[in-house]
Amino acid sequence: MRAPAPLPIDLRSPLSLVNAWRFPLQTPASRRDLWIGGLWLLVPVVGWLLNMGHRIRVVHRLHRGEAPWPAWENPADLLRHGILTFLGMVYYGAPGVLCLVLSPFATSHLHIPTLQTPLLVVGITLFLLAVIAIPGYMSHYCRALDPREIFDPRRALRRVVQGGRAYLHAWAIVLPTMLASALGLLVFGLGFLWASVWFWQVAAFCFASVFTQRFDLDRGVAPSR
Repeated sequence: MRAPAPLPIDLRSPLSLVNAWRFPLQTPASRRDLWIGGLWLLVPVVGWLLNMGHRIRVVHRLHRGEAPWPAWENPADLLRHGILTFLGMVYYGAPGVLCLVLSPFATSHLHIPTLQTPLLVVGITLFLLAVIAIPGYMSHYCRALDPREIFDPRRALRRVVQGGRAYLHAWAIVLPTMLASALGLLVFGLGFLWASVWFWQVAAFCFASVFTQRFDLDRGVAPSR
């Protein structure tokens, strides 16, 4: 069996805005997968989770030196990966969200107005820490698909710190890409479905590139059989 032709842009390519934006569009198969992902978003919740699972599978295959696309086969498996990683997001974000929800109740129900501002500050801080930490488990989960990689916030934050300037560089690409994806709303509103799929795939590429190169996640992993 012939090995797949090397991709023009993979997780070892230099992390740049051009490479990141081109990554999900670089082959006919990747463009087809993006189109399918946008259609799945027409199915509430399930479509979003399937797209999450799709990104996990693409990075998982890249770690193994396999052709990443097409990657929409076996939707049940994609859904499982999407649910697991989403539960990780909930787990990381819950403390911050809880503090934000409780903040207004400190005055209206608990009658302790001095608690409202501290709860608000703590909630925002914890939520931002969760957003920062989540990429610290995503790429490592993609490597071996081990759920134990997900539910360890301290390890995820430690990896983020180890990512250093490269991790900050990834965010410097992800944030303007998020703003650019909003332009999809100009295409009859529905264009945002495909623009958002493109954005999340760009974000996955950025963070996976950082952690794959920092921790050599694509080294010593046998191709799937």
